[in-house]
Amino acid sequence: MRKLVSFMQVSLDGFFADTSGDLSWAKAKQDAEFQAFVEQNARGGGVLLFGRMTYEMMASYWPSPVALKNDPVVAERMNSLPKIVFSRTLSKANWSNTTLIKGDLATEIPKLKKGDGEGMAILGSGSLVSQLAELGLIDEYQILVNPVALGRGRTIFAGIQKKLALTHTETRTFGNGSVFWCYEPV
Repeated sequence: MRKLVSFMQVSLDGFFADTSGDLSWAKAKQDAEFQAFVEQNARGGGVLLFGRMTYEMMASYWPSPVALKNDPVVAERMNSLPKIVFSRTLSKANWSNTTLIKGDLATEIPKLKKGDGEGMAILGSGSLVSQLAELGLIDEYQILVNPVALGRGRTIFAGIQKKLALTHTETRTFGNGSVFWCYEPV
């Protein structure tokens, strides 16, 4: 069975986006150690999962000449990996190797997890993460805490109705002040 991982960047006060949806604060200050971590994770395989808003943001950036120039390793992987976008409103998904799924998450995700192949990773997509967390369908939560406080914004787990008990599995602190945490459901 495929593993489903969520990767989310958050502020020190726990927000993945500010009140206007801006994510520009989430660009961690670069240093050699952090860049090596990003590139190592980008080399992994699997399928990327997105909600509509994150998909549109990623699809507008990663195929661009700016992304290919500034971050060629990550851009190459983002553009070449298979991607799935969950949306009831999109009519098509034009980014390379992208499949559009309009079906119900509670039905579609278990089918994807039972499929063959490498794992799946949700990048960002707060609404998707909170819905799948509520359904108990995420196998690991990877959270990168950025050394910035926003004061207000959107939390990863907004809207969940029941307590989500997790077990800590890993912590890594980077010289740029970011901290990487991993948790698995109990």
